[in-house]
Amino acid sequence: MNFPAELKYTSDHEWIRVEGDEAYIGITEFAQGELGDIVYIDINTVGQDVTKESVFGTVEAVKTVSDLFMPIDGTILEVNKQLDSQPELVNSDPYGAGWMVKIKISNPADVEKLLDADAYKGVIGQ
Repeated sequence: MNFPAELKYTSDHEWIRVEGDEAYIGITEFAQGELGDIVYIDINTVGQDVTKESVFGTVEAVKTVSDLFMPIDGTILEVNKQLDSQPELVNSDPYGAGWMVKIKISNPADVEKLLDADAYKGVIGQ
């Protein structure tokens, strides 16, 4: 499994890629593998301030629906529009085209409290 070193992770299986004072968020390769074929992404929190560990949307797979948890405090700026017609991008490219939301980071210091790739591997027993 792939866990890019430049990303940060949560024990709830989200990843975050920081770019200045903004960040992209998605679910990890491990998470999408556990969920199976993803058929729908429901995120209707654009423009909202979302706090760490709050639910910002759901991902629906063939077998289950799972909540998406915000890794840090931030304001949701954008949802990946490609996922409306191609939710399977989360399965095929979870760290690239399968990103879910772009946020404005409220407190950059929060990012440092997240897991690095090695710590995340420990969470999932790798």
